[in-house]
Amino acid sequence: MMSSFWRLALGLLAYFIVATVADEYHPRATFSRLKSSKISSSEQSTEYWVNKAQSILADKLKQTSNLNTNRAKNIILFLGDGMSVHTITATRALLGDSSAQVSFERFPYTGLSKTYAVDKRVPDSASTSTAYLSGVKANYGTIGVNADVLKYDCESATDTSTHTESIAKWAQDAGKWAGLVTTARVTHASPAGVYAHTAQRSWEYDAAIEKDGCDATKNVDIARQLVEWPVGKGLRVIMGGGRRNFIDENEYDEEETEGRRTDGRNLIEEWLADKENQNASAQYVWNKEGLENVDLNNTEYLLGLFSSSHCPYHGDLERKDLVHSVPSLSEMTKAAIELLSQNEEGYFLFVEGARIDMAHHNTYAHRSLEETAEFARAVEIAQDFTDSQDTLIVVTSDHSHTMTIGGFPTRGSNIFGLSPENADDDLPYTILSYANGPGFSKTYSSKYGRKDLSDADLDKPKYKYMATVPLDSETHGGDDVAVFALGPYAHYFSGNYEQSNIPALMAYAADIGPFKQSAMTKAKVTKKWKKRVHKD
Repeated sequence: MMSSFWRLALGLLAYFIVATVADEYHPRATFSRLKSSKISSSEQSTEYWVNKAQSILADKLKQTSNLNTNRAKNIILFLGDGMSVHTITATRALLGDSSAQVSFERFPYTGLSKTYAVDKRVPDSASTSTAYLSGVKANYGTIGVNADVLKYDCESATDTSTHTESIAKWAQDAGKWAGLVTTARVTHASPAGVYAHTAQRSWEYDAAIEKDGCDATKNVDIARQLVEWPVGKGLRVIMGGGRRNFIDENEYDEEETEGRRTDGRNLIEEWLADKENQNASAQYVWNKEGLENVDLNNTEYLLGLFSSSHCPYHGDLERKDLVHSVPSLSEMTKAAIELLSQNEEGYFLFVEGARIDMAHHNTYAHRSLEETAEFARAVEIAQDFTDSQDTLIVVTSDHSHTMTIGGFPTRGSNIFGLSPENADDDLPYTILSYANGPGFSKTYSSKYGRKDLSDADLDKPKYKYMATVPLDSETHGGDDVAVFALGPYAHYFSGNYEQSNIPALMAYAADIGPFKQSAMTKAKVTKKWKKRVHKD
């Protein structure tokens, strides 16, 4: 008589055989009959999902019957650099579960934006910053100029007719204050889109221009534009990294790091002198303590440069005991909102979680998700200190990355771990992986083929995740990115549209710039009149 053990064993074998034959395209999806630790008993009932759907429908009905068409006094644009949809999904798992939501996923309206540049199917952070800040698509590597300007062109970007206007300028022209916060250098590609115009994103200081064979007196570097040109000079809040681009190579900053400039100038001192000449209350700070000591309610201009280059990765603030010396993105965001809120006319604030992208380029999946989680906290801070009745918050990304999630992991599995079943070569593989990048070295050996990752330290923040193609730096992706919106006219951000439409929608909601509501109404009337004349 067959024992119960063998009956169970044969039963499981039969199950696996039938399951594999029944679904040739998903042979590995049926490897486990075990209940995931993340599945609640309520999720096993039909009623749970029906009730959840009814709740969502009720929310949608409420939204459509109560649209917020107030004028947006304030606009906050959150930019998760390189924050693909896969990145957001993986961050949910980091925060607890696949069914959870990061803060901005709870916004009532979601859309998709097309991120391509005029000359590239896969864009960079420079061309995209021109699109989502000024409403004009441009060429790869250029900032604040139209597509007449090619990357490295020494002449065309000096022609002001090629310059685009950012929503920061439209806000300033309307009497609003404007500011930027970033974890990158404040002269880096994304924040530079707020105020700069250049044919090459790397022209952050004068010597970089000369290195590329152009004249630094004709092509004004990005740091100078921030201090000297109208939009940059008018910014009330500037916080991030990048001290080295503001001081001469013969000078050292507060942390004994030398500057990059070769023109002998100290632009930090010049910024302070300019504000003094205006009799304006201005503060320059270089560490967290300095920021905490600023009286934000009695300060009109704030310049915070918290690192020589980019700010540290958020996870490293604790790991490297930097939490007392460098403010987090959340802390900078809170300070910026507090200062800008002084203006009764409102404000425009740009906030960038820059290092999501930089971690992806190194295939540091762990660090990238940590950065995304902190970015989400910054969004929560903005919600807590603003009113959705008069403040429009838009959260989006400039482009995607090649990281993906695969391998049929169970709900309770560690997102940074291995897929629960080996590949056809009988070797394990990671749930997160990249199409290309430096993680190739962790994936393949020229002598032995694919590496055995059984003992890999996948929880190490600097672990380079699997990559198919060897590259020193992982590339961006060309897929669409998500847009989340809350506040006045947030319903306009649903659908699928060009990335360059984003500032137009924000400006319409705030009634500023070329897309202000009166201008759009006039344009609509003119169009109707022309149609009538043509018909007659």
